[in-house]
Amino acid sequence: MGREEQIEEREVLESIFPDEITDIDEKSYRITITPDVPQQNGEDVESPTLLLTITYPPSYPDEPPILDLSLPPNAPKFPHLDIATDRDHLLSSLTSTIEENLGMAMIFTLVTVLRENIESLILERVASIQAAKDKIAEEAEAQENAKFHGEKVTRESFLRWREGFRGEMQAKEEEERARRELAEMKGRGAKKEDKLTGRELWEKGLVGKVEEDEDAGVEDGMEGLK
Repeated sequence: MGREEQIEEREVLESIFPDEITDIDEKSYRITITPDVPQQNGEDVESPTLLLTITYPPSYPDEPPILDLSLPPNAPKFPHLDIATDRDHLLSSLTSTIEENLGMAMIFTLVTVLRENIESLILERVASIQAAKDKIAEEAEAQENAKFHGEKVTRESFLRWREGFRGEMQAKEEEERARRELAEMKGRGAKKEDKLTGRELWEKGLVGKVEEDEDAGVEDGMEGLK
């Protein structure tokens, strides 16, 4: 009963994957899986090629098929998929699908789910790399914008500015007060020099001249009275 179902399923798969399926022996065959991958930097990227090897155990489909995942010989390394580390994870992702389909032909379903899981894994890694690049670009843009917007005002920065401003204004007031005091001192000194003492007049030889000027003034006054 199991063998008849296996042969029938293999014939159906031949019609679905005519170019992708290759027989290994009577109970084993290999299906080539080529997942779709997203564009990178607006350009198409060559998809990786993986080989899913299926071996029928005697009681399949009442027991799970034996699966293996590999790369073709000399296959180029794909940047977002490493079969050496991703194989176990991808095969384990089929466990629930296998359990749900026990007793029925399931290889087509397993191939479909595996392709979707590979595509999701690649897409997740591409998105993670792009997110990291976007974050770096955002940080660089923020640093550039900070040059034009200046320091963000916070309570602490405002208090520092206010303290510095008050200190600056106080220094200016003290400087202005010192200038006024100096000007006043100079003014008092000039007035003091204008009013000479008798000794200073005598020392400067101005005593006789002052008396002559005063006498001349008196005589001029007398003449005016005549």
